[in-house]
Amino acid sequence: MHRRDALRAAAGLAAAGAGSLAGCVIGRRSPPTLADSFEGGIDPWTTGAAIGPEVPVEEFEWSISPSAERAHTGARSVEVFTEGDYDDGIAWLTRPVDTADLDADVLRVSVHAWSESESFNVLRNLAVRIGPEPPTAEEDFPPPETVTTPGTATAAGGLRQPLHRAEGWDEYRFEWRPSDLPDELHLSVGVAVVWEADATHYLDDVRVEEVR
Repeated sequence: MHRRDALRAAAGLAAAGAGSLAGCVIGRRSPPTLADSFEGGIDPWTTGAAIGPEVPVEEFEWSISPSAERAHTGARSVEVFTEGDYDDGIAWLTRPVDTADLDADVLRVSVHAWSESESFNVLRNLAVRIGPEPPTAEEDFPPPETVTTPGTATAAGGLRQPLHRAEGWDEYRFEWRPSDLPDELHLSVGVAVVWEADATHYLDDVRVEEVR
């Protein structure tokens, strides 16, 4: 039996034994699988970057660091700087997500991102990915204008949507139905260069929740 099916079966037995108490839990939200607003820094996140093959990644200037400059939740966030000289490149941070206690078919991932200004031009994209392996290249993230939905089970979920949709903080979210659920997933959040100009963004309030 698949681990997730076994968990469902156990949950069903528990619900049957609860009897009249079942009505008391209708509408109760489960605590999030992951809720990180970077108040304690960026551990256990790791950082990475990539750029097209015509430019050595060592020449691409980027940085990711904790910041008290802005925050959507609490007092801290993560500052992401990316240069635009090459009109290309992506910088991201990744952390593991334990799936041992998951028993839902669908996960919802949300991130708040800060942009300095609103722009009708696509200056940067927010790129988010959750899957069994961490990314190593920009192609590991979803293509532009992607927002995955639970309509079809896939090996990885995510989005790539324009930043600068509004001045200040903006929420980005997607839902994902895994085709398989390993013991550990990897969640990655990054900023992808589109426009040839340097830019600084802030990321905060990263959440992974079960959709029931």
